Amino acid sequence: MVSNASALGRTGIHDWLLLRASAMIIVLYVLYMLGFVVTTPDITYEVWRGFFASSITKVFTVLALFSILAHAWIGMWQVLTDYVKPLALRLMLQLAIIVALMAYLIYGTIVVWGV
Repeated sequence: MVSNASALGRTGIHDWLLLRASAMIIVLYVLYMLGFVVTTPDITYEVWRGFFASSITKVFTVLALFSILAHAWIGMWQVLTDYVKPLALRLMLQLAIIVALMAYLIYGTIVVWGV
């Protein structure tokens, strides 16, 4: 059996499960945010800041961020392996995507936990 070192889940079934799990977390987060927006009649900066000061919201936001980044990495990896055939170009693009996703993760975590 051939193993691919650049796949996140290492096999197609693991990637498929990660995509489904991350999609479910993203949907739950969107519903959580919609629930807050719909049930709060007057959203001011103080209300918004108080909502994001909650540990549950912070953890859920970072979990949603991880899910979005995992979802993006698997999708981009599949697109690159399907459509970019030169190995050097594909590896450079994958490296650029990984660097960007890590920057998003670090910056997003700092923003969420900085409140």
